[in-house]
Amino acid sequence: MPRAKTSARDNSVPSPVRDKYFSRAVSKALEAIEFLQSETDPLQMSDIAARLRLSKTSAFRMLRTLETLGYVSSDGRGRFILSPGIRAITPARWVKKLVDRATPYLYALSLEFSETASLAALFDNRVEVVAVIESPQVIRMGNVLGSILPPNASSLGKVITAFQSPVQRERLLRCFKIYRFTEHTITDQRELNHEYDRIRLEGFAVDREENIQDGICFSVPIFDAHGQVASAMSMSMPKSRVRDQEHERAIIEALRSASGRLTADLNNA
Repeated sequence: MPRAKTSARDNSVPSPVRDKYFSRAVSKALEAIEFLQSETDPLQMSDIAARLRLSKTSAFRMLRTLETLGYVSSDGRGRFILSPGIRAITPARWVKKLVDRATPYLYALSLEFSETASLAALFDNRVEVVAVIESPQVIRMGNVLGSILPPNASSLGKVITAFQSPVQRERLLRCFKIYRFTEHTITDQRELNHEYDRIRLEGFAVDREENIQDGICFSVPIFDAHGQVASAMSMSMPKSRVRDQEHERAIIEALRSASGRLTADLNNA
């Protein structure tokens, strides 16, 4: 398959320019809300200060302000957690930043391989498609923006689910349920656990006609600065256009390279 000259591995995305009206205090408060949304247990104030690169005094002042406004709750022992009902409003800013940063990489991947590139994100109880660059090919494997992905069949759903805690993994499976989409879909819980183990070990997921007949999709996780996974990117195509194992390795390597560069961009933003 011929490839375009522009390569995802050569792609770079400039950091946003912060103008004179940028508020560091507001930025740090929103950053705190963002990472607290992925925590199931309260965090020590000192741990939050370290993550935000703030002094303990500044972190305490910010957390008390957020607590007064109802955004975070304290357990009375110096530990803080996101307040109930706040999780629904926090993904919007995070997803916008993720999509803005990821879109150039998705375009480059799609251009390089002439296939569909997609981005998915983890929300409270689901994995959802948040960006799609469709293949220019007449016959292609498409994706639908906003669609909820099965955690047992879609490569994006599997790769994000695999890197969650056992409690969150069970929650995703329970909320979506384990459906059979094709004869290749994994529905046995023990086999599915083995699949998640393999994904964490190898660092990628493959959907070989598990979600839709004659379709194949490769996905890699996107790690944040703390090693957590709340998003992933993929390349999908008709099974007939996957030439051999070398072709598969090239796709996975391109995805890994793009994911690594995207992680660096998000951490530096």
